[in-house]
Amino acid sequence: MTAVIFLILRILLSISLYVFILVLFYLLWKDNRQQGIWLSKRKIPSISLTIQTSDAPTRVQHFNSEEVTIGRDSTCECRLDDENVSNHHARLKYHHTQWWLEDLGSTNGTFINGQPVSTPLVVISEDEIRCGKNIITITISGDTFNNLMVKDPIKDIGENNA
Repeated sequence: MTAVIFLILRILLSISLYVFILVLFYLLWKDNRQQGIWLSKRKIPSISLTIQTSDAPTRVQHFNSEEVTIGRDSTCECRLDDENVSNHHARLKYHHTQWWLEDLGSTNGTFINGQPVSTPLVVISEDEIRCGKNIITITISGDTFNNLMVKDPIKDIGENNA
């Protein structure tokens, strides 16, 4: 009699273990699916480039893609007609919820806010990129970091105490 009870208990334990594993896999699958839906709905903030050149009028270009190539080549999204700019000079790429600037091995280098770009860097609104004779000012729509920056901390402290 006790052998039958132990057999039934072992069968129930095995069934409960399999049910637990199935529920665990279902929850993992559901979470992975929801994350995939969230990632597919993620919106890339548009980026606007204001291009200033000494010998041409200022122009503004707007981009909604997650990658913008800057260069002299006709395949570049942001084409610069300057002999000091390489065919594929630099790249702006959106990943990890930020826009990044990368020099693509250009001959004359890429500069951000006067500093040479040697590794990919995060860019924010009002950053200035120099490629050859071109000064490119970045404007990112919905740039939350730039909106959170305190413009004049001394003034803001004085206003809070008043």
